[in-house]
Amino acid sequence: MPRQHHVAQLFLALTKSIGRQSANQELNWMKRATHAGCLKEMLERRVEGEPLQYILGTQPFGPLDLLTRAPILIPRPETEHWAIRLAELLQPTIERPLSVLDLCTGSGCIPLLLCHLWARGSTRAYGVDISDHAVQLAKDNAARCGIPGVASPHHFSNVYTPYLANVLDATFGDSLPRSFDVITSNPPYILLNEYHQLPRSVKDYEDPRALLGDPPDIPGTDGLAFYHAIARLVARDGVLNEGDQTMVVLEVGDKQAAAVEAILKTEGRLNRTEIWLDPWGKERVVVGRRK
Repeated sequence: MPRQHHVAQLFLALTKSIGRQSANQELNWMKRATHAGCLKEMLERRVEGEPLQYILGTQPFGPLDLLTRAPILIPRPETEHWAIRLAELLQPTIERPLSVLDLCTGSGCIPLLLCHLWARGSTRAYGVDISDHAVQLAKDNAARCGIPGVASPHHFSNVYTPYLANVLDATFGDSLPRSFDVITSNPPYILLNEYHQLPRSVKDYEDPRALLGDPPDIPGTDGLAFYHAIARLVARDGVLNEGDQTMVVLEVGDKQAAAVEAILKTEGRLNRTEIWLDPWGKERVVVGRRK
């Protein structure tokens, strides 16, 4: 009985924090996630501010159910929205395959969704991250989704290979495994003053390296360091293929779309650009093409 009373008190605290409707929904998810631990412990973690996705250990992303582990960035609905749009926009085939490079890959959510939705044998994807924990999580998610990390001559399948590297390193582009048709990224873009105002569930649990757009060792206060690096990368000869489906697709922060669009044009030599809105009407993605 005391344990049940403690659970009731925790649920009341959660209700005060996030509202009754959300609390009821989260409680139902916790009850179904028996693998994650006992209900009391899960509620205690949630009341402390830990993200529900870390407590449950998974997060839906399109038709996928991806593993989540602190402090790797949790896949967001706005990222899911544009990744599905990209998957519907391009239709690679075995005869006309696409190569994909996902920068700051995190959990691997973007390339894994593309590999899942596109025809088998049509996609060769790579993911890059500075965090060895992120690379391991991306590998674990690939295995969970049944997407191999190495191509097999005996099976037609899409392939996703995450590896450790620093996108901001000046020599990063020297070691790319190949040229690419599609480069995607949801890079860090949050300004330092905005970071300090983030909810505890984000600031205290998710890796600041996946959030801060101005790393401490790089001068800048506009959150755009990664976009400059990506633009310089795609401007290099041999990084992007010259096909009609070649594009760069970058998620951006609030009010950053115009600046990123200009960076892709001036530094990335991408003449055609467009901005995609997220489901809430915010400018969320900048797309760049040469043709």
